[in-house]
Amino acid sequence: MENPVAPTALVTAVQEAIPDDAVLAHITTLFKVLGDKTRARILYALYESELSVSGIVAVLDMSQSSVSHQLQTLKQAGLVKNRRAGKMIYYSLADHHVISIFSQVIQHVNEDQN
Repeated sequence: MENPVAPTALVTAVQEAIPDDAVLAHITTLFKVLGDKTRARILYALYESELSVSGIVAVLDMSQSSVSHQLQTLKQAGLVKNRRAGKMIYYSLADHHVISIFSQVIQHVNEDQN
């Protein structure tokens, strides 16, 4: 018997579209990493410009150890990447997906505030 609220075919289609547990675990980890205010500040700074650790320290007025620790977490989550130029290491958002996600979050928050 068909469910009047959700037809069987629809239920099946939606169930099949839901990612497996490994993908869902990765998604929830990503949101946990994004859910920290300090990491969000670092991501916002890197959204504006590629920066060295000392640049992030100056922009956000944080300790170098705090910035380095948070950058490690962001890098492990695949949200930031780094490149070496001589003795300096510069950080930036990892790829266009991260830039797009962060841009859309900013737009969403700004819409809610207007």
